[in-house]
Amino acid sequence: MGIKTFVHPRNLGYGGNQKTCYTEALRAGAGVVVMLHPDFQYDPRLITPMAGMIASGAYDVVLGSRMLGNTARAGGMPLYKRFANRSLTAFQNLMLNARLSEYHTGYRAFSRRVLEALPLLANSDDFVFDNQMLTQCVAHGFRIGEVSCPTKYFPDASSINFKRACVYGLGVIRTSVEYRLWRWGIAGANSIFQDTPELCLGSRDADDSQLTSLAAA
Repeated sequence: MGIKTFVHPRNLGYGGNQKTCYTEALRAGAGVVVMLHPDFQYDPRLITPMAGMIASGAYDVVLGSRMLGNTARAGGMPLYKRFANRSLTAFQNLMLNARLSEYHTGYRAFSRRVLEALPLLANSDDFVFDNQMLTQCVAHGFRIGEVSCPTKYFPDASSINFKRACVYGLGVIRTSVEYRLWRWGIAGANSIFQDTPELCLGSRDADDSQLTSLAAA
């Protein structure tokens, strides 16, 4: 099929994998990049309209939301997951002064400008990377759109275990609190929301050696 693949010599984690993917996409000249979890829970037919919403200039970021249109419930998302999703989303909307239907989807599209501007190398290599990245988008004032995404849950679909899910949830809360402290001017200079050009994928200073060392940290 002509699909180009990149192999890490060792496991760099969920977030480390995304750092590599976005870096390579930028090197390939991509104007729009879509991230889709390979767990067969999301409908890939939305890739084109999501990318179109960015290519048209209407949005900088587009999310495939499982909460819009109640598709999560219709697709069989377990009740405890829906409760956790809505609870964390409500908390983040309060802390970030935003109005998104969810922050935890595995279906996202970004413009090239977003990927070059965010200090993604400052983010975690674990699952909370996604949440940190989306919160950074809010911090930088990027326009975020959402589309209702049909979803389905079944026994063979991949999912993180309960312990990792709890770690992720605590990471989401911490990210939200750090954002609010940053907005209040209380956060330190090492905040992931600071403008730090050397930690951006589009920075000329972010060469191969730096990307490797930071992604593995």
